Amino acid sequence: MISEQDWADTRLLWDYQQMGYEPRPCSVGIGLGSHDLGVADTTVDLYQRGMMPLIVFTGATSRTTAERMPRGEAEHYRDRALELGVPPNVILVEPNARNTGQNITLSRDLLEEHGVDVSSVLLISKPYEERRAHATARKLWPEVEFVSASTPMTLAEYVDSIQDARRVIDMLVGSLQRLLIYPAQGFMVAQDVPTDVVRAYERLASRGFTSRLAPEAPRRESA
Repeated sequence: MISEQDWADTRLLWDYQQMGYEPRPCSVGIGLGSHDLGVADTTVDLYQRGMMPLIVFTGATSRTTAERMPRGEAEHYRDRALELGVPPNVILVEPNARNTGQNITLSRDLLEEHGVDVSSVLLISKPYEERRAHATARKLWPEVEFVSASTPMTLAEYVDSIQDARRVIDMLVGSLQRLLIYPAQGFMVAQDVPTDVVRAYERLASRGFTSRLAPEAPRRESA
């Protein structure tokens, strides 16, 4: 059972992840691969609104996407963008990244290989990972300005779209944990996490929403 307190705590984590940026034109848009094809849809929408002249889709497969996206997250995102009318010549595919850190560094390398001058990036992620993606990008590519974006939707709408409430809560708990532990490991810049958000995270973890928690020992890459 997911209690009313669980939902209240989840909303605190959801709201904290929202960066509140107003999308604006950038040098390039980077769509971070995941199980959520809505990231590709939102990237296309921003492209069609003139927010960037070039798109990078980045992502290999993971245990949550291997069945749905067997050719890799970035490739399936590209397919979706083509279906929605994006010209193929404005899409670059980075097919190897297996975590958020690699999404950033491998996309940066790909753009350098193509001679793209990048001063700003519209960073498109799942709604509950805006802050985590932004903090990671600022650490690994500090000379570039990042503007966060995601599909504008409420927590209830997102849960309805995924059709698995517990999975969504687990993901939110995992994302918040990484914001707390990864700065000390060198994977992202530190965030000011309000006390009520930390308490909400701790309550949800104690209630068993833990399937997406990372090991707290240092790792080679952010996940």
